[in-house]
Amino acid sequence: MKPKQRSFLKWAGGKYRLVEDIAHRLPDRSCLVEPFVGAGSVFLNTEFERYILADINPDLINLFNVIKQDVNAYISDVKLLFDNSEANTPAFYYKCRKEFNLSDDIFRRATLFLYLNRFGFNGLCRYNKKHQFNVPFGAYSQHYFPEKELRYFAEKAQHAIFICSRFEDIFEYLLDKVEDCVVYCDPPYAPILQESNFTQYAGGGFSLEQQRLLVYYAEQAQNKNIPVLISNHDTAFTREIYKNAEITTFKVQRHIGQNPHSRVRVDELFAFFS
Repeated sequence: MKPKQRSFLKWAGGKYRLVEDIAHRLPDRSCLVEPFVGAGSVFLNTEFERYILADINPDLINLFNVIKQDVNAYISDVKLLFDNSEANTPAFYYKCRKEFNLSDDIFRRATLFLYLNRFGFNGLCRYNKKHQFNVPFGAYSQHYFPEKELRYFAEKAQHAIFICSRFEDIFEYLLDKVEDCVVYCDPPYAPILQESNFTQYAGGGFSLEQQRLLVYYAEQAQNKNIPVLISNHDTAFTREIYKNAEITTFKVQRHIGQNPHSRVRVDELFAFFS
């Protein structure tokens, strides 16, 4: 059995711990489609001939495409940020964050994105209403430069295409053109408690109506023999919208809120539209 591969990104809600459970639930098809690719843990730990990987965050997709195109140049540049003697200071972090928010250079934004991700708070990727990255400094004592993970990602990325797109457009494309595929969806989760759950992503929210729309597309795909697996919180709302799917429940340890000591075990589920 191959060892599990970590993403080079820290990522709130990443699926590294669940990749084995997810992988064995995905039917044997030639192509895996992920409309919410995030840090790419499922992509990195599955073996499909090809991948269609999408996200609405243009910085994330830009980063993946830059690494796919020339990982050596990327590593050389981003190492300069990590190796800076002031890298792990608030002043340097906020200087880089300001530069990131002002820059239009695709390559520079990609290098700064990884630095901000590894040195920012708790693996968050968050923007304000002006689409400015606003995650605060992480204040970690040690930092790891993920060169091995970057190189593995770049090699595997040669079999993938990365698209900045809404999930609706990805499903419309699949339903019209793509054959022999399976879809894994890891959307922003439905709230356990509306007032306490973090649902803001890529500068906008993911509403309950969007949760329902995702189910609509999953059922449309199912009707065309395209299996769809969805992860989410296990709540009365998700059980209602996934009532036509095969549901498997489990518990996951998570941080709830900003307090690093607020670890609780929460109920999650897989909904499989086969």
